[in-house]
Amino acid sequence: MPGSKRRFLSDLWTLTKPYWKSEERFKSGLLLAVIVGMSLGIVYLNVLFNEWNNLFYNSLQNKDVDAFFRLLGRFSILAALFIIVAVYQIYLRQMLQIRWRRWLTERYVAHWLDAHNYYRLRFENGVTDNPDQRISEDINGFIEQTLSLTLGFLEAVVSLASFSVILWSLSGDIHILNLPIPGSMLWAALLYAGIGTLLTHLIGRPLIRLNFFQQRYEADFRYNLVRVRENAEPIALYGGEAQEARGLAGRFTNVVSNWWSIMIRQKRLTWFSAGYSQAAVIFPFIVAAPRYFSGAIQLGGLMQTASAFGHVQSALSWFIDAYTRLAAWKATVDRLTGFAAALEGLEARRGEGLERATAPSGEGLVLSDLTLRLPDGDALLAGASLALAPGERLMVAGPSGCGKSTLFRALGGLWPFATGRLAMPAGERALFLPQRPYLPIATLAAAVAYPDAPETYGNARIAAVLADCGLPHLTDQLDTERHWSQELSVGEQQRLGFAQAILLAPHWLFCDEATSALDEAAEQALYALLVARLPHTAIVSIAHRPALAAFHQRIARFEPVSGGAAPFALREALPA
Repeated sequence: MPGSKRRFLSDLWTLTKPYWKSEERFKSGLLLAVIVGMSLGIVYLNVLFNEWNNLFYNSLQNKDVDAFFRLLGRFSILAALFIIVAVYQIYLRQMLQIRWRRWLTERYVAHWLDAHNYYRLRFENGVTDNPDQRISEDINGFIEQTLSLTLGFLEAVVSLASFSVILWSLSGDIHILNLPIPGSMLWAALLYAGIGTLLTHLIGRPLIRLNFFQQRYEADFRYNLVRVRENAEPIALYGGEAQEARGLAGRFTNVVSNWWSIMIRQKRLTWFSAGYSQAAVIFPFIVAAPRYFSGAIQLGGLMQTASAFGHVQSALSWFIDAYTRLAAWKATVDRLTGFAAALEGLEARRGEGLERATAPSGEGLVLSDLTLRLPDGDALLAGASLALAPGERLMVAGPSGCGKSTLFRALGGLWPFATGRLAMPAGERALFLPQRPYLPIATLAAAVAYPDAPETYGNARIAAVLADCGLPHLTDQLDTERHWSQELSVGEQQRLGFAQAILLAPHWLFCDEATSALDEAAEQALYALLVARLPHTAIVSIAHRPALAAFHQRIARFEPVSGGAAPFALREALPA
């Protein structure tokens, strides 16, 4: 077996195995067994229909009225059974599909969110584009395609075995070089389907690659549409509609161009598969006609032979009929295994970044021998140290682009390109406030209390904190669910961020230019409120305005250096 096929089967087993070894395996295994039994039942009913063909058409040829009506009654019973089995097979398969999807989605989401993997994936050189699509669409597609194709293949194999025996018994001998060869119809079906399968693979093979890229281009286009929607206000203020239209048009061009390639290849495949299917209707009659006209078989035998040939040919042609779905399935498996491999790679590198140690309770934060690098390996800061006592307030200053925000990312465990050692007391809460705090699409109370539940604090307390932070006009909207990051101005969002900090009362608070959109008076009022309400919270603030130095006991500056291991050094000084 070629290496690519072995790799695909290995990837398929890697994706499938965890569910069937999980706590779901007993219930889902029983469900699968019932579904498989129904699939085999459908094959058995088709065998009975094949026998019925012989008897029914013979009754027509013999003008046997009693047998005609008796066989119509038998057909009604078989048809009713077939409908019942077919309906419940689909119903139970969908039940298994949603159970499997729920389990696998929960597993992938948990792995994706674990240890900041959703953030660290951005550094994986583009091999994990659109993780949202992989979780929401690819998982569902993988499970649906796996069940559909696997059960279809099983039915094809069982049908082939069942109807090959029937077709062999119905076939006469053919003579080649005066040698009788039994089972002529079976050999004809094997030859017909074999040639068709080979030609289908040669024509349709490029569809695997094309389907892979189509899913990627569709996801890229959809992602950029969402970005326009979520950034509608700044785009409108910039007047950037034309630029956004050009960007969207460029991405949609990829969708259209790849789709045309799929269309062309699909057209070629359809030309062949449609012709192949139509020829299969008449082919068994051509092969069996000499025996019918010679009187070796009756009309019923001819019809039964044609029906059996059709089932054998259909089973052998399963690959032809399923080729397009197999191509899409292969693309889905490749995307999911790539995503899983990236997550496993992050898991293997979980210790990247700062070495984290536990300091004794009551002691402060100690950062030693810190080196910050960019993803390309260039250093920003080297050999830096910092100590902060509980309740102490430190301001971090320096020119733009020197690495202040990257320092916070390293302290928060997000930045994998950092080395050094960070010691903090265990069990003490740290909260990071960026320039634009994250506001979930939820009720306002849930947004203020995030990531805690609003019931932890109660609406009265949340309303009081909002009013204290200059947002009294929002206190009557605590139970209103909206997209608050689009409803509120940046200044209001920053005020809400301070309300979060006061409500959650962390032991360690890191503010990354958290008042940059506010005027100086509002900024100073919020910091005064913060200091008054959180006297035991250690506060580290990145800020450019000198006036904020009055609310901090110490200042650490990123200062340019020459000839060192990095372009900046971190130096401390008391506020002026």
